[in-house]
Amino acid sequence: MKPWVHLDQSPVPGTDGVMDLWRWGKEYVIRVDGRELMSTRVHGSEDALADLACDRLKSFEEARILVGGLGMGFTAMAALKRVGAEGKVVVAELLPAVARWNRTICGEAAGHPLADPRASVFQGDVAEMIRRPPEPWDAILLDVDNGPEGLTRASNGWLYSASGLDSAFAALRPSGVLGVWSAHPDAAFTRRFERAGFEVEPIEVRAGGKKGGHRHMVWIGVRKAEAPSWSKVKGV
Repeated sequence: MKPWVHLDQSPVPGTDGVMDLWRWGKEYVIRVDGRELMSTRVHGSEDALADLACDRLKSFEEARILVGGLGMGFTAMAALKRVGAEGKVVVAELLPAVARWNRTICGEAAGHPLADPRASVFQGDVAEMIRRPPEPWDAILLDVDNGPEGLTRASNGWLYSASGLDSAFAALRPSGVLGVWSAHPDAAFTRRFERAGFEVEPIEVRAGGKKGGHRHMVWIGVRKAEAPSWSKVKGV
């Protein structure tokens, strides 16, 4: 039987947790405190996050897409396959080790998205790129932690809060798209998402794509032209 090989380890900022990279044959797995967070074996739902969001974009040639969470690089690669020659995919990744692993150890699995000249990495919290975008985004794709029900960092909860969704609304162009990945459905999050001024569609996707696998959830929200009246009062 093939043994599991431990390749590298990194602390998770702001927590006592540890993130580990393992290899089993040709498969790579990232675990947090022993719990599997993602692998190269199945990535259908990560691909779907980008594809479902891009399906709703009106223009691709110069599309600017923010990806929150690099993971194994599959969401970033799916976005790169859709944007035009002048498009940009910015990946916000908090852990330098994850970007390093993608560039060296496991990047081949997703087709080396970080080698694409249209891709760049912002080393830091994706919340910073949402609160203070260099210019409005056409799409924001969040595959951070385990979705609205966090796993690695309590501070990730802001992204899925009313304040975080208001900020995402403000950071998007009119008719821009916010896509959110989650390991589980969350009816309360759906309602919160809608109240922020998005036309929201919760979509069940499979980890293995057409081959099935675990059920995951992707929310696709299209930004309405105007913010809700209560958001305007708050200055959003």
